[in-house]
Amino acid sequence: MKKEATLCGFWGEIKRPFTGLSPMDGVTDAPFRYIACKYGKPDVIFTEFTPVEGISAGAVKCLYSLIYDKSERPIVAQFFGKTPLCFYKASMIAAELGFDGIDINMGCPAKNIAGKGCGAGLILEPALAKKIIAEAKRGAQEWAEGRELKGIDLPGPILEYIAGAKKGWAKRTTGGTKAGTGKTTGADGHATARTSTATARRARKLLPVSVKTRLGYEKNTAAEWVKHLLEESPAAITMHGRTFKQGYAGTADWSAIAQAAKIIRAAGAVAIGNGDVKSVEDAVRKTGEYGVDGVLIGRAAFGNPWVFTAKTPTVAEKFKVAAEHAKKYSEIFGRGYFSPMKKHLAWYCRGFPGAAAVRQELMKTESFEEVEGIFKKALKRTIY
Repeated sequence: MKKEATLCGFWGEIKRPFTGLSPMDGVTDAPFRYIACKYGKPDVIFTEFTPVEGISAGAVKCLYSLIYDKSERPIVAQFFGKTPLCFYKASMIAAELGFDGIDINMGCPAKNIAGKGCGAGLILEPALAKKIIAEAKRGAQEWAEGRELKGIDLPGPILEYIAGAKKGWAKRTTGGTKAGTGKTTGADGHATARTSTATARRARKLLPVSVKTRLGYEKNTAAEWVKHLLEESPAAITMHGRTFKQGYAGTADWSAIAQAAKIIRAAGAVAIGNGDVKSVEDAVRKTGEYGVDGVLIGRAAFGNPWVFTAKTPTVAEKFKVAAEHAKKYSEIFGRGYFSPMKKHLAWYCRGFPGAAAVRQELMKTESFEEVEGIFKKALKRTIY
């Protein structure tokens, strides 16, 4: 039986059309989102996906992707997995950490994810997908009604981390490094990072649950697939315009997105399109042409937080923001593991004379100070 759409929270208030930052695993971490918000300010931001089974098993590291800054609001926590009860617990955690929404990943095309029945693998199991939405909504509802995390069988380390996050810090091990910019040392000798997750005493509110998915598994079955999802009345559905089989190959089928959007909006939910959006102007055009309420920008935001604005940065501005991004990375995650930052630095250094040489130097860096030094030298060598 079809249930009433739940447009609670910000989805019922967000301006239309809107442009948001798409969740991308290994990309949209806390430093990336902070910079995207500061220089582009998307209308809505999603975290990279977080494994619900990992959280339930006590893997504190899984919660690092849920670090956020209050400037990112509205901020949505995205989760993936295949165990309904784990989504219930994750939903409660997202609410406790002060997020504005909860999103379920049903579209990741990575074989090691979909092959285990998670991400896009859930397209093949609509009954399970519906149960997952129902459990996520149950968690949100019970938290809003006053249920406490200590009563839902979460491991001690997870509860300890969340208690710390509510005080403005998040505990983690950083590859043995105990000191670094923005770091203090916890009682157990592990490094801790201060965050801006403002989750102090506040009125409890019901968080909306949404879904991000694809057109289908091997072929376009979007119309049938979204009808299944809508039986559990998610607040919003984001449709990426490719099937699982396509991965990121070819081009996104926006006509198929439009057909799905018509069904989604008729059910009272928010319809969001995603795939091959190159600019904010392109987002606005697609919103009007294909009948979606909003659009998420993904890969076009790599090294380009300005994609959400009409601004074209100078090379000097790119260098400045890239260095700031690297510094923010170290402030949040410490100095023990700088390698994940390097792909971001490479993305900033594209499309100008001498970019390849600068990228090559940046790949040897191990700190934001080294990054700043390389950019200063590059600006002295060439007038951009």
